[in-house]
Amino acid sequence: MAERTLNGRQAGGQDGVAPPPATVPAPRPLTGVLLMAAGVGILPVMDSLAKYLSDEYHVVQVTWARYLFHFLLLGALLLWRLPLSALIPHHAGLQVIRSAFLLSTTLCYFGAIAFLPLANALALAFLGPLVSTALAPLILGESAGPRRWIAVAVGFLGTLVVIRPGWGEFHWASLLGLGAGVSYGLYQLTTRRLSGSGRPSVTLFYTSVFGLAVLSLVVPLVWRWPEPASWGLMLLMGSVGALAHFLIIRAFEYASAPVLSPVSYMEMVSAVTLGWLIFGDFPDAWTWAGIGLIVVSGLLIVIWE
Repeated sequence: MAERTLNGRQAGGQDGVAPPPATVPAPRPLTGVLLMAAGVGILPVMDSLAKYLSDEYHVVQVTWARYLFHFLLLGALLLWRLPLSALIPHHAGLQVIRSAFLLSTTLCYFGAIAFLPLANALALAFLGPLVSTALAPLILGESAGPRRWIAVAVGFLGTLVVIRPGWGEFHWASLLGLGAGVSYGLYQLTTRRLSGSGRPSVTLFYTSVFGLAVLSLVVPLVWRWPEPASWGLMLLMGSVGALAHFLIIRAFEYASAPVLSPVSYMEMVSAVTLGWLIFGDFPDAWTWAGIGLIVVSGLLIVIWE
């Protein structure tokens, strides 16, 4: 899973590809919802490409390619729209920690979808907001009332239903999906700590710099020279990821996080559809039940907050 929906408080700030603060677009919730729906709707296209490429190439190489083309495309866009001084990162240490959590999320998620249906892996990755909700009192000092814990418990129950440990349906790759969810929750918490400290798209750019640098040290160990067609798919994968996050960042310029958060679950619709059409995977009744519980838990947090 690459970076999923950006933290609302961070993305609601000044954007690296947006106009200056004085000319930030007026609130237009419908525009924001449409942009968010488009962004999360095409993210599973990137995931599908990663799953397809994982049949031929190591997940580390696939993840490296995703970071490479995201870095090139987003870097070119930022250099076109911003002066070099705007690319200076703030809170470098926290940026590195945040980027490490995102890299862990991506590696675990791409590893999970190499073996699991897209919908199953995504359902486990949706555990991230629940993890951040549960750990916020410890890491951020935020109070956690009974409503939050109820939502976390419902989401955890949904996760168990998707995994079904001990029911004869358990797959070890589910642990990678859980790892992606936990890493993503920690990524959200560090994102919240960085909220307001800089342009979200610049912060996103530095996550690609960190991931590309780390993976470039490892990828020679598993490298297999791609065919021209595979290079094209890798370029498309990175392009779709960059476009998706551009749309998501723009969405938060027009609408607030409470309005947009429920829309992020449309990603599941896209993942199920592509998983069925491309890979012949369609969730069974138990998986749907687990997905439903996870979605309900996320919506409860949105409504109660």
